[in-house]
Amino acid sequence: MTRLSPTRRLQAAAVAAAAIAAGTLVAAAPAAQAARPGAHCTTPKLAAGWYGDNQARLQQLIDQYGSCNPYRPSREKPVAVFDWDNTVVKNDVGDATMFWLLRNGKIRQPAGGDWTTTSRYLTPAAAQALATACGPLARPGAPLPTGTPAGAPCADELNAVYGTAATRTGAAAFAGWDHRTIEPAYAWLPQLTQGWTASEVRGFAAAARTENLAAPVGTKQQVGTTTTATGWVRYYDQQRDLIKGLQKAGFDVWISSASPQPVVEVWAQGVGVKADHVIGIRNTTRNGRLTAHLQGCGSVKDGADTMITYIDGKRCWINKEVFGVRGPAAEKVQPASRRQVFAAGDSDTDISFLRDATALRLVVNRNKNELMCRAYDNSDGKWIVNPMFIEPKKQKTSPYPCSTTGYTDHDGTAGPVRRGDTSVIPDQTDSVFSN
Repeated sequence: MTRLSPTRRLQAAAVAAAAIAAGTLVAAAPAAQAARPGAHCTTPKLAAGWYGDNQARLQQLIDQYGSCNPYRPSREKPVAVFDWDNTVVKNDVGDATMFWLLRNGKIRQPAGGDWTTTSRYLTPAAAQALATACGPLARPGAPLPTGTPAGAPCADELNAVYGTAATRTGAAAFAGWDHRTIEPAYAWLPQLTQGWTASEVRGFAAAARTENLAAPVGTKQQVGTTTTATGWVRYYDQQRDLIKGLQKAGFDVWISSASPQPVVEVWAQGVGVKADHVIGIRNTTRNGRLTAHLQGCGSVKDGADTMITYIDGKRCWINKEVFGVRGPAAEKVQPASRRQVFAAGDSDTDISFLRDATALRLVVNRNKNELMCRAYDNSDGKWIVNPMFIEPKKQKTSPYPCSTTGYTDHDGTAGPVRRGDTSVIPDQTDSVFSN
């Protein structure tokens, strides 16, 4: 955290006192207001391309909390946290990497040919299906030839389990997880990188990034025998501009993603966010190589594999990595002074860290029930909604089921979405969309 020097604090206080005396103190400083006497400071201005008054609301955030404003109540840099997939980019960089791994034969046969060693949540049916399809192709620890005709059935089974959480015959692939702290299919991708180093995985991600950015919008690619896998990714220009503006204004900008840590590190470079400000799913390591186990957070120990950067897990990891909260306390909502002022997301997986943001919350509308229920309810006036910047969704024809099934509990059961005071949010009509 960056703190103002004693001299800087005195200067800021003097400016504020002068403004009070003149009767001109306002909530946000003018764009060209100097942060200290005699210094030139220009607040970054966001580019166009936003829905409704969202650009103005975001600009107001920058004006009020940016470094040009000497009236900031906190001496620390204001924190902004972005989800990654479908928030900063269109499509999913985890998917892009998974498809590349399968096409290039980079997933290793698990120890003893036992696929349950790759995820504690894998069902016997899924483990058997994977063993049948992949078992004869490679010895334990060796890469599977999933990019060859002989390995296509193995690629198909791996892709089905990853993409649909079911085997090719429709049997459930995962069971027994906490639906507010982990998604086994998301966690499975970093677990499948076992045996490689983080540097090697970054290399795989970089190759996938190059391919997906070069591919025309709408490209499909063949993975195994499937020819319909998404084959392109694009950065959202508006989000890149927003991140750049926030950074120039003195915000501490972070990425929190449920894709693997090395993968997001590679992609985040494209918006000027360094690896030390990326929080993805993190493997444990042994002798410098990734294992099939995951780092923990809060009360969850390394290797327990029960919490990733997913819903409440994102809150925990942000509290731990950004604000230095350790132990079980990281799983709790922190005082306002130890929370991000701004957050951006697109999915129910982002709901906890979005709710924690104290000033403004940006939602990219992908028709996700709990998220859109809370965003449209907007009970505290701090939510803004924007259509997807590329290929936006049409209006959802039926209301969001906020009062009945919009919320998913820890055990997976559906229920009503409740406000902080426990009152039930009524069903909401989709009102921010593209024609």
